[in-house]
Amino acid sequence: MAQQIWNIPSRPPHDFFLCLDVDSYFDYEHDPEQIFEKGFTRSVPLRNRDILVTIFFNGDAEAPEFTVKAHESLSGSEQAEADAVLRRILGADLDLAPFYEQTADDPVLSPMFPELYGLKRLSRANFFEDAVNRIIQTQIKHKPTARKMVYEVRSAFGTRLESDGGLVPAWPRPERLITADPVAMKRHGLSLRKGEYLVGLAEELLHGHLATYAAQSSGPRDVLQDVHEGGFEAEVEPDINRTLQSIESMPPRELYELLVSVRGIGPTTAQDLILFRNRTDGWFASHIERGREKAVRRWIILSYGGNPDHTSEDEFREMTRRWIGFEAAALEFLYVNWVLSEKQQRLNE
Repeated sequence: MAQQIWNIPSRPPHDFFLCLDVDSYFDYEHDPEQIFEKGFTRSVPLRNRDILVTIFFNGDAEAPEFTVKAHESLSGSEQAEADAVLRRILGADLDLAPFYEQTADDPVLSPMFPELYGLKRLSRANFFEDAVNRIIQTQIKHKPTARKMVYEVRSAFGTRLESDGGLVPAWPRPERLITADPVAMKRHGLSLRKGEYLVGLAEELLHGHLATYAAQSSGPRDVLQDVHEGGFEAEVEPDINRTLQSIESMPPRELYELLVSVRGIGPTTAQDLILFRNRTDGWFASHIERGREKAVRRWIILSYGGNPDHTSEDEFREMTRRWIGFEAAALEFLYVNWVLSEKQQRLNE
């Protein structure tokens, strides 16, 4: 089978190999221990088809570059499409050099830099893949089982692509998932409710509030007001690619407010989805239940030695003042540091 090879440079510093310690970055079929030598193989959604690629990292955090091997021939436009998708997955366009300068004296983040220098998050190909993955795995404590459930949904509703190691299922597209029967998804381990969430998400992206936001020519705040008032009518035919691009470019707070209106996306999931986009900024909503701060903001406040249930908005802003413009990157350092600490603790037991 013909292969097509090209290189993707990344903004330094970037050490892809740091991702290999984070299981949540990878899918059921991936073995991070093998990726170092055999490369990272995954599907890439193009406008008209799915393809399979294998990605190799050069190991140089200061001059990072990825070599991409497509498992079949691509046209020039298809390679350009694949390149853009892969840059999003890998975080190649994320410029974190100013982040290191801005947080050099941060009491929580700066001690992590020697070990995690060059860290960038690894995402899925687009918002829909990130959301499907997050919705399925939510509230499932045994993550290998959760990843297997995601794999089963991909196998049932995504394109099956051939590789040397066998078939690799691509991620389902909204156009396919919208026709799925939520009851039938129970055979893949999903509850009826989660099946309904996935089908509903596809509907939102194709014909619902998420689609109409992208199709409307008015600004984000006007659209959000129309959405919440229930009086929105799209004047332009929605397009899934435009919708996904629009989601990437929405200001974090406005996207959060839109996402929590979607059935199946709660405050924590909405914040996670915002942080996996192809940008460094983010927003951490206060979410108080029964007098207790919940979700991401609680974790951040605890990391800075504060009391999450008695921290004012001004105090929270002071804690995270060095994060401005790099909220997504900063939280990823906290997350990966926690993952490594948990692994080390298990080794010491």
